[in-house]
Amino acid sequence: MNANACVVDDRLNDRADLARQDLLIDGRRIPAASGRYFDVMNPATEQVVALVAEADAVDVDAAVRSARAAFEGSWGQIRASERGHALLRFADVIRRNADELIELESLNSGKPVSAIRRQDLPAVLDTLTYYAGMADKINGQVIPARTDALTYTVREPLGVVGAIVPWNFPLMIGMWKIAPALACGCTVVLKPAELTPLTALRLGELALEAGLPPGALNVVPGFGKTAGVALVEHPDVDKITFTGSPAVGRQILRGAAGNLKRVTLELGGKSANIIFPDADLDAAVKAAAAGIFFNAGQVCSAGSRILVHADVYDEVVARLAERARHVRLGDPREAATSMGPVVSETQMERVLGYIDIGRREGARVVAGGARHGRAGYFVSPTVFADVNPDMRIAQEEIFGPVAAVIRFTDEEEALRIANGTCYSLAAGVWTADIARAHRFGRRLKAGTVWVNTYGPTDVRLPWGGARDSGFGREHGEAAIENFTEAKVMWINTGRA
Repeated sequence: MNANACVVDDRLNDRADLARQDLLIDGRRIPAASGRYFDVMNPATEQVVALVAEADAVDVDAAVRSARAAFEGSWGQIRASERGHALLRFADVIRRNADELIELESLNSGKPVSAIRRQDLPAVLDTLTYYAGMADKINGQVIPARTDALTYTVREPLGVVGAIVPWNFPLMIGMWKIAPALACGCTVVLKPAELTPLTALRLGELALEAGLPPGALNVVPGFGKTAGVALVEHPDVDKITFTGSPAVGRQILRGAAGNLKRVTLELGGKSANIIFPDADLDAAVKAAAAGIFFNAGQVCSAGSRILVHADVYDEVVARLAERARHVRLGDPREAATSMGPVVSETQMERVLGYIDIGRREGARVVAGGARHGRAGYFVSPTVFADVNPDMRIAQEEIFGPVAAVIRFTDEEEALRIANGTCYSLAAGVWTADIARAHRFGRRLKAGTVWVNTYGPTDVRLPWGGARDSGFGREHGEAAIENFTEAKVMWINTGRA
């Protein structure tokens, strides 16, 4: 039993002031079969804000059975255009409840309200409307294999999808998985991160309000070792889509082997942001700071390694340090706040531990390097200079507001450093030389290469990496392939 879990009667009697959040299975909010609940915290205040039902294998099984029934009936058998209209209604309901979702996301994750309003929620709506439009455009091909047959392909939905979502972008990444799966005709069992389940549960309610049938979207908060494992290993789940750490990704691959279910993994990163001496330094430094301090550095594609040519190294370091010192940490509800806390005490200790490692390895702290304040899990934006590419702070994903600034002298050295990790999710290149941008970008091991910008994504473009950054692609038409499979139809038409 998890140390933070307790029997429902004890918790609710003792703490009746706290909101109780039950599971969402088959269109109903119900307690976990075990009666257990766990605390959900506000990382900006360190206060418990809700009690959430703790799903385990019994609850996951109920959710999967509900999803299977909806796939074989109320959702899977309707016309594709009807699915598209339902997703458009879902988007409309989200718009009407935008303020509530933004407040919940900030309360639960510590993200600044301004950032959620500017990026996360618009991305949720864009993703949902994009795949609503795709629902009736999932086409096969006529392939003239022989003259005595009509041969063609159709794309069919895989079935029940288990979607496991991380805590850094609960709303946005949740919708990255929900929208294309539903558009394809699949049904979803969503397991949000135990740290940030509140908006996922609310999304499930809003989907029902929009007219999606019970079972199309089920939400089962819980812990990875219980609910997560049960979902991955369930024999009636056809697909797992996961965003999280490489270590958990490997566990998912092993767990999914039982029924050879399909798996898509979007994992970690240690992305290089490379600044050449001919770059626009004002733009490069501004973007480099945003690329590591946005969302307190809790971004899989964060530009955590900033590679700078020796000719401009000292200037860039000084400018980055100045920007770090002017980042406004504080109450995520205030418009002036540009960076909130990291998501939990455990994550704060992890980040601070890496800062200590960097010091011991010989890197030089030029900004930050400590906890900020006494309340909340705030870490000061930190810049390390004189970083060796082999240092742990340059090789391992910290997932916090910690920049490692590395010096290079020419393109070949920059390329060796940039490609010299086990990750390959994203990279940035800053140069005025368009030939260099093309030449260098082609040789970078990264799923996305930004040139003279850093960090933007769009649902129309595939997203993902390789090696320890995972495999498969989300977004665009690539996501349709994640949730469908091709069937060949061969119709005999007579002799050749």
